[in-house]
Amino acid sequence: MPLLKELLISTPDAQILGDENLNIKAVNYDSREVSAGSAFVCIKGVATDGHKFAAAAVERGATVIVAEDAELLGEIPQNITQVIVPDTRRALAMMACEFYSHPSREMMLVGITGTNGKTTVAHLVADLLREGGYKSVGIIGTLGAKAEKTYYDTGRTTPESLDLQRLLADFLDGGSEAVVMEVSSHALALQRVAGCAFDAGIFTNLTQDHLDFHGEMEDYFAAKTKLFTDVARESEAHKSFGAVFNADDRYGVRLLDIAADVPYITYGIEAEAHVKAEAVHLSASGTSFVARTSSGDIPFDLSLTGRFNVSNALAAISFAILKGMSASQIQSAMQRAKAPEGRMEMIDEGQSFFVAVDYAHTPDGLKNVLATTKEFTRGKLIAVFGCGGDRDRTKRPQMGAIAAGLADILVVTSDNPRSEDPYRILEDVLEGTSGSHCTVESEVDRRKAIERALELAKPGDFVLIAGKGHETYQIFKERTIHFDDREVVREALEHLKDGK
Repeated sequence: MPLLKELLISTPDAQILGDENLNIKAVNYDSREVSAGSAFVCIKGVATDGHKFAAAAVERGATVIVAEDAELLGEIPQNITQVIVPDTRRALAMMACEFYSHPSREMMLVGITGTNGKTTVAHLVADLLREGGYKSVGIIGTLGAKAEKTYYDTGRTTPESLDLQRLLADFLDGGSEAVVMEVSSHALALQRVAGCAFDAGIFTNLTQDHLDFHGEMEDYFAAKTKLFTDVARESEAHKSFGAVFNADDRYGVRLLDIAADVPYITYGIEAEAHVKAEAVHLSASGTSFVARTSSGDIPFDLSLTGRFNVSNALAAISFAILKGMSASQIQSAMQRAKAPEGRMEMIDEGQSFFVAVDYAHTPDGLKNVLATTKEFTRGKLIAVFGCGGDRDRTKRPQMGAIAAGLADILVVTSDNPRSEDPYRILEDVLEGTSGSHCTVESEVDRRKAIERALELAKPGDFVLIAGKGHETYQIFKERTIHFDDREVVREALEHLKDGK
């Protein structure tokens, strides 16, 4: 059981008002989880402020309160030790690292950041690490966290710092030798990965998303750069950090100067790069290309569909080259690689047309998946998508224009409306479709929209259902229901089969 002063060893600017030799049984940021002997850290959230719950934490047995301002705490008994810090989120992260004995220092840790492609790249990197000799590899990201047969529902792409360190410690205790983690912009801005010792960072791309949180693209980019600046510097105290950058992305190119002190490797399809794709061939069943490297050409024939997946594959291949894997090891791992669930996931129930479910939910993500699908679709391209509520409204007409510009038939529907009026969201999306040559329909009921798209499909057509991917729920203002695009597609295809 660590002492308070030991937990604060990586927080040198902490002002301790009380006993620094207290034994700390647990660290908490949720007052409902506090138990006797806990240190409660008051973090400020979007909806509320943890300082308001300090008294409740004391009632539950907290002996230490960590805060940014003692005046925000209200009436706290004099026997309760207070720790005042400039940033409680960073303090929480560093205390968590100390409490769980810095598990990231004892494993290979790879961070992947960017707007699109993080999940696919994470799974490809995990496959490569297994091929490279790591017996147990954990993954943390949008699909949750898993190591071998153990699964954790994390609730967010990158867990809160305390939960993250606990998870890494569990992975380490369970035998994981490496962990691949999606690192969101929220996580970087909110110090969730502070104190983590990364071996490598991968940047995929940056396009419009999360502006409801960041405000401006430059602020969004600034958050992403932290993995290759602040976090990289912290990591280099314990490991040799290396980076992988997308040379086809203008923000990736900017990172070359911003992170100039970090050893890096670049990849691209269009731009000149250390690892460049040539002879790219796309089909509904997969992709083939040649990766041109300084050590020679490496041919690949993958089951991953779409040009954007060539870029995702290049990111993973570049990481493997950075870490010294052989061409044969890389080929072997990539040959077996499959797309993660809900990422251009093909659904085949014997129908005469193609159907795929994809998580594309940003303007660029939707553009990429529609454009690449159009390249190999012989018939019509039919798209179904919607935009989430309580998120950046400015991208809705943009995504409507993108979909109407690339699809032959478009059915605009609901995604996760959350607290917003679903019909209002549809109106925002439809604003962007005016003037297009696309046949546009709208159906607020997502199930009916999917069924409609499948009814319209003819032999050789391609139906793309975008936005929710792996998700198994739909969020409304007053309720959350079970909803899985893949299940709905299979049920609808079965119904069509029976009807015919």
